[in-house]
Amino acid sequence: MAAAQPRPNLKREEAAWSRRRLLIGVDEVGRGPLAGPVVAAAVVFPAWTVPVPGVRDSKTLSENQRAELLPGIKSSALIITVAAASVREVDRYNIRVATALAMRRAVARTCAAKIFQDGVRRSGATSYQVLIDGLAMHECGFKHEGLVDGDAICYSIAAAGIVAKQVRDELMHRLAVRYPGYGWEHNVGYGTAEHCDAHRLAGTHSAPSQDLRSGCPDLPVLRIALSSRRQLLIGSPRPFREPVRRQVEPPRIDRGNQR
Repeated sequence: MAAAQPRPNLKREEAAWSRRRLLIGVDEVGRGPLAGPVVAAAVVFPAWTVPVPGVRDSKTLSENQRAELLPGIKSSALIITVAAASVREVDRYNIRVATALAMRRAVARTCAAKIFQDGVRRSGATSYQVLIDGLAMHECGFKHEGLVDGDAICYSIAAAGIVAKQVRDELMHRLAVRYPGYGWEHNVGYGTAEHCDAHRLAGTHSAPSQDLRSGCPDLPVLRIALSSRRQLLIGSPRPFREPVRRQVEPPRIDRGNQR
């Protein structure tokens, strides 16, 4: 009999809240596909939030299940931010650095958002911490912790994974109209037989085992509005010149005259 799949819980969030901290959960989608950008989402829930039933690792959910969970995540989250690293950045640096860039942009947008700063003050939190899915990555350039299988055991990371997956899939569906023939409306850039055959027919590469991402058009990071709610911040990242190697703190929270 197969072991039951772990379900995300709020243990790490509750530990942070008990220390008067907010937890920023971060996850990415797009490291495995042959085409398209890497998309990262950062999600923050207010202290002692009630979890949305059914939230778990996005890889175990169908498209319809993710779509059904998204409104509950958005309505209960303090803030959701989404960012990306482009195909050109993947080719220029590598997929690991591009993933770190997407995460860095998402966290920076969270910390800079007035709704997050106001939420920190209202909750009485004195600081925040960042928890990313997987191992810690020094390329992120900010203080954080990594949690292996975080999208399976941490509620905030699981929610971030669902958001990132929905945004990236929607992006690839739109790009499928612009670049027909690759089946992105079905495979969303992953290396299915259909996708690899399309590359062979197009003459991009002679062998499907090669990295096909560099043979695809440089895909823009589109502005995808999943909701009109103010806490969902999605936009195209500014061009990034060089990867940050040193450790730096995320932007400080302006606490005004808070005592």
